[in-house]
Amino acid sequence: MNSLSTQERAFQAVNQVHPDLFFEQNAPLEASPVGNKPVYVDFSGGTLSSDAGLLLLKEVDDRIGLTESAAAVLTDVRDPRYTLHSTQELLRQCVYQIAAGYEDGNDSNTLRHEPIMKMAAGRLPVSGAPLASQPTISRFQNRPSRTQLYRMATCIAEQFIASYDEDPGLIVLDFDDTDSQTYGDQQLTLFNAYYNGYCYMPLHVYEGISGKLITTILKPTVMKGPAVVSVLRRLVTHLRKAWPRTLIVFRGDSQFAKPEVMDFMESEPNCMHISGLTSNNVLKRLAAPIIEETERLYGQDNRAKVERFHSFRYRARAWSRYRRVIVKVDVGPLGTNVRFIVTDMEEAPAKALYKNVYCKRARAENFIKDHKLYLHSDRASCHRFEANQFRLFLHSLAYILYDTLRREVLRGTEWATSTIETLRLKLIKVGARVRELKTRIKIELPTACPFQEIIRNSFLLLARLRPG
Repeated sequence: MNSLSTQERAFQAVNQVHPDLFFEQNAPLEASPVGNKPVYVDFSGGTLSSDAGLLLLKEVDDRIGLTESAAAVLTDVRDPRYTLHSTQELLRQCVYQIAAGYEDGNDSNTLRHEPIMKMAAGRLPVSGAPLASQPTISRFQNRPSRTQLYRMATCIAEQFIASYDEDPGLIVLDFDDTDSQTYGDQQLTLFNAYYNGYCYMPLHVYEGISGKLITTILKPTVMKGPAVVSVLRRLVTHLRKAWPRTLIVFRGDSQFAKPEVMDFMESEPNCMHISGLTSNNVLKRLAAPIIEETERLYGQDNRAKVERFHSFRYRARAWSRYRRVIVKVDVGPLGTNVRFIVTDMEEAPAKALYKNVYCKRARAENFIKDHKLYLHSDRASCHRFEANQFRLFLHSLAYILYDTLRREVLRGTEWATSTIETLRLKLIKVGARVRELKTRIKIELPTACPFQEIIRNSFLLLARLRPG
């Protein structure tokens, strides 16, 4: 007896849930009439895709060689006699599924015949063999060792360096972490009282001026000073090999104001740091004169808000020396608000350092929002910690493709500052008919596509940049 198809099993399940109704598998689908004309729905449209815009990301990928270089660091120990999917095809399948909004490994079962997805992975859309199924994808994501993960982190950092045409005069290393909730039996997951649940705390490092991703590191909890220095030392050493004269600035919130971090950045040539600083009684006492003056001015001028900045020397018990601390005081209808930052930038005005340098750190939260919320990088679904780190890297590769698309291809347009979600919904989620002819492949986009001008210009630009 032949086994039932997936569609037949679906119809049986629906009929079991609704025994009073009978669903004929091949019955025509009828929608509400329009203009006194009946409306019928069927699935006879041919080879269609709802993600034609992935070809834009593929062009970007081919241009910068991202998935090719990432796949090269992954060792393939499989017997080639029984291998149907290369490492590069598997990597591309995972990355492009994430980019299209299919972050779950189970989605590969329904996407393995999708024509544009097959083309993105390097296979012919119709005659090409299907892509990998969920079990193969799961084995692939659990394959990398810690050594291979380190090499992939290096590959992502190399991609960051290669994104510059010349040595930058200044780069800002924005360190920030976020929560990644866990709900199963994941290794090294810990309870976090702040988030009231079990989670990982992945570290995100971006270049603060451009928003380019430098690395993402999965970790069980907030990093202590020596661990932050370990990451910083590797990054600074790697960046110095490419850019010996570039000024490197470390920037973070108060949890990164570790004495080990400040000592390290101050010991490195052409490096500086600026971080938030948690308030304490000593800091409040040192800032008391400026606080009193700001409150007095607010009472005298009867203004809506008064804001003042000041700096002084301060040394915490764990610090190796005195450092410059900047205090911002603002007084308004809601009361007095006092904030502190610490830095080794001695000459710059206090107000400029706080507002134009430190406050720009908030941009990193938007980058994390793109990475975590729109690419769903908090899906730590594997049991092995290494596998979840690899999944985080896969999401990072998808982020780099989107970021390169908007920063390089869409530069000068209204799309250059769009979120990844906007780019996906308006440029990637485009329906198309895919026709594989004898000598060519034709992708037929909708005539009424509302964004055809930007899609056309993007393909023209990428075609000009294509080597050969």
